[in-house]
Amino acid sequence: MTAGGTTTDGPQSGQPEPAAGADVAVPRVLLEHSGGRRLKAALFVWVCGAAGMAPHWLPPSRGVIPAVMLAVVLGGYAIRTVLLESWARLRQSPHPSTSPPADSTLASWPLVDIVVAARDEQAVIVRLVERIAKVRYPEGRLTLWVIDDGSEDRTPELLAELQSRWTMLRVLRRPRDAGGGKSGALNLVLQQLQGTWLLVLDADAGLPADGLERLLPMAEAGGWAAVQLRKAVVNSTANWLTRAQAMEMAFDATIQESRLAVGGITELRGNGQLLRRDAVLACGGFNEATVTDDLDLSFRLLLLDQPIGVLWDPPVEEEAVLSLAALWRQRQRWAEGGLQRYFDYWPGLVSGPLSTRQKLDLGCFFVLQYAMPVMAAADLIGVLLTGTPPLMWPVSIVALGLSGLAIGLGCSRPVEGPPLPVITPVTMGWAIVYLMHWFVVIPWVSLRMALLPKRLIWAKTQHVGGADDPLEADPELAAGGGQA
Repeated sequence: MTAGGTTTDGPQSGQPEPAAGADVAVPRVLLEHSGGRRLKAALFVWVCGAAGMAPHWLPPSRGVIPAVMLAVVLGGYAIRTVLLESWARLRQSPHPSTSPPADSTLASWPLVDIVVAARDEQAVIVRLVERIAKVRYPEGRLTLWVIDDGSEDRTPELLAELQSRWTMLRVLRRPRDAGGGKSGALNLVLQQLQGTWLLVLDADAGLPADGLERLLPMAEAGGWAAVQLRKAVVNSTANWLTRAQAMEMAFDATIQESRLAVGGITELRGNGQLLRRDAVLACGGFNEATVTDDLDLSFRLLLLDQPIGVLWDPPVEEEAVLSLAALWRQRQRWAEGGLQRYFDYWPGLVSGPLSTRQKLDLGCFFVLQYAMPVMAAADLIGVLLTGTPPLMWPVSIVALGLSGLAIGLGCSRPVEGPPLPVITPVTMGWAIVYLMHWFVVIPWVSLRMALLPKRLIWAKTQHVGGADDPLEADPELAAGGGQA
């Protein structure tokens, strides 16, 4: 490709209205219940707390009965949805989603925009552009958009250098205090896109060279409005924490595929989400009043009956966080955004266009993901107040046991990209212990949302690059000089 990339400055003042950055009317069903999160969080904590503590005042022989009944319901659904479907896929060789359809080409390749919101990404931004430049796609049909979201490091300089080398690169800039977080950055570029599809990537992402050539035919053949790729951790061997995150991502993709296979709910995961532009516009763009644009958009698409697909391969690569402090910050944001979407959209989820099977799936996984950890924390408080033994253990055992088995099934499957950790009794045990951090994160975030004033803090995950980082491989480029 030749020189000639463009740079466009974003708005210099003012903050866009939530979810309206694309100048598109937002369907009323998506906005009319978006207030009162603090009150809803308080009600959620009170109900879950009461459910976790009340059995301690029942006769000892009956106190565990509610937990056993809940464990049977949730465990039965999870076994049917996750384990049986996962086992069936593991026995298939190859799995349908790992291979392109028989006709892996399109009569007319659609325009595709790859979109990256970048803030202080000097460690990985060069590597990202170099990787995208190697992705095969018909000439003139692919554009890479990078939104420089008020970077204060050398990201702007490196992007300027990269623009002189790659004509497919477009750079937008907006001030650091523009507001709206990642959603605001995505809404800024959404106004200028012309492609049929946009692929949202993080700055540390990586795609196989043939990723788009395989992904687009599958997305269009599936009739999907959005597709989430499996997230493959590239630094899984760095330490025990990154290995656990690699297993967690395989676990998540396994569950997502299983829920899709039985007609349940699937969700976007930010990095590696392919979106049909008209579907995003129908949702009113990205919601700037949430800290997790991907989870929020998942429910917006769901309420507008826009299907979301999930693919095991090809994967999208990303870095796992390296420390417990970084994990704690990241998981707080994920938990807050996950709860926000339920608080915002619950009327539509209950009475909207969802099928009975989707509502059942959504309800079971809401209890497993969010309600059960809060109930477990309340159970512990009940133990301290009454001196009685814990009573929520049947549900906790079912949740953690099934999670461990799903991790084992996910990590046993063939994968493209970075290899998954080998599953042994030790690694599976460690993975189960690792997942228990959600028993701390969810109750803490729920309580904070209930007691403290509303806040919107879009905490950025720090990307550090790796041994193959062009900044390390090319010292001259890292210093700001030279051209490839």
